[in-house]
Amino acid sequence: MVVESTGQIWAPAATATAPKARHRILLLAEIANPEMVSVPLIGWCISEALARQADVHLVTHIRNREAIEAMGWQEGRDFSIIDTEPTVRWIFRVARLLGASDNRGWTIYQALAPLGCYAFEKAVWKRFGPDLKAGTYDIVHRLTPMSPTTPSMLARRLKRLGVPLVVGPLNGGLPWPPGFADRMLREREWLSRLRGAYKLMPGYASTRRDAAAILAGSRHTLSELPPRARPRSFHLPENGIDPARFTLRRTRRATTPLRGAFVGRLVPYKCADMLILAACEMLRSNALHLDIIGDGPERDAIAELVHSLGVGSAVTLHGAVEHRRVQELLVDCDFLACPSIREFGGGVVLEAMALGVAPIVADYGGPIELMDDDTGIRVPFSGPDSLIKGLRSVLEQVQADPAILDRLGDAAVRRIEAIFTWDRKADQILKVYDWVRDGGPRPSLMPFSSLAKV
Repeated sequence: MVVESTGQIWAPAATATAPKARHRILLLAEIANPEMVSVPLIGWCISEALARQADVHLVTHIRNREAIEAMGWQEGRDFSIIDTEPTVRWIFRVARLLGASDNRGWTIYQALAPLGCYAFEKAVWKRFGPDLKAGTYDIVHRLTPMSPTTPSMLARRLKRLGVPLVVGPLNGGLPWPPGFADRMLREREWLSRLRGAYKLMPGYASTRRDAAAILAGSRHTLSELPPRARPRSFHLPENGIDPARFTLRRTRRATTPLRGAFVGRLVPYKCADMLILAACEMLRSNALHLDIIGDGPERDAIAELVHSLGVGSAVTLHGAVEHRRVQELLVDCDFLACPSIREFGGGVVLEAMALGVAPIVADYGGPIELMDDDTGIRVPFSGPDSLIKGLRSVLEQVQADPAILDRLGDAAVRRIEAIFTWDRKADQILKVYDWVRDGGPRPSLMPFSSLAKV
């Protein structure tokens, strides 16, 4: 049985010979949408994968209804809708007044997001409280929002009922690395200096005290959990790959001129400009072609940089590309460069690896936890200049021995298949469900750290 430090027993231990019952999960994913990217897509993909292995009833926001119905899920039977649209609209209006926009001011949105979550969970309790009291579900899993600054007001209520709450994967709050204050200001992240205040929010302590298990999407997030929560906490990166979406495989072999790609929003912290500066000489000598895939407020500045450096013939600015088409461009590249200095998850790194494209990643944050030294190259840095120099050094190394990229890319495909498909991720979560419900030894999940070998 699972016993919390307060003595709370979550569930009776199963007998050694009893077959495992199929889990009955009330899955709370306010943000879950198969037609979007980032957290909404992650929320949907994990929900769908869990539903293949457990009896899942998804509870989500009304904005996701049509997209989920289009996937063949039936409202009432497979999922339920919560409408907190007036609260969400108010949050967005206030965030805009405080300086946030579509591409900047993420911390401002996150500071206000708990208000929306409180409203969502209040509606969930009103709708599903009777079912929870009646034992209809044996576990509640709050999947999204994933920010660790957003507490759950349900944790204490569920513990009193004896219904275990699983939270996460939580991810976020990565500190800005030294030397990038100018980019922090350009991102309108002034509130990030006050981020620690979230620990004073209602529900913060009870979420970490009363949750039966907490999934942390990065080692940084895991390190921020209080000591009493560590025995119930697990490292589980939130990103994954759907093999049905990523069907292509890289077949080209790396040779000069190399072809590399940057994929992501063109915003200051993603540092696409630093990649171009690092690669300048290779671009000028036609030893490298860069595909810049994405759009954002830095688009004009990057276009001007490309022009001023005289490398326009070696850099293609694709602009925004529909997510399903990104792989068609990426699969023809030799490497993906991810110079981002404050990336929490880094799903694009997994997408490149799934295609057999080697990642070259700034050595900070979530992306380096998705690969190991056999499947990608990490670029240590201590500031803007060292990041540019580090990227340049790596590019020169792979130019001298392009076959490195082929070896890394081939191994990356194997790592994705072993660890990072959504079904494999669901397997890991089911291990946590089993432990929470049935007891026994703490489960050992796959080694996700950057130094792990598959």
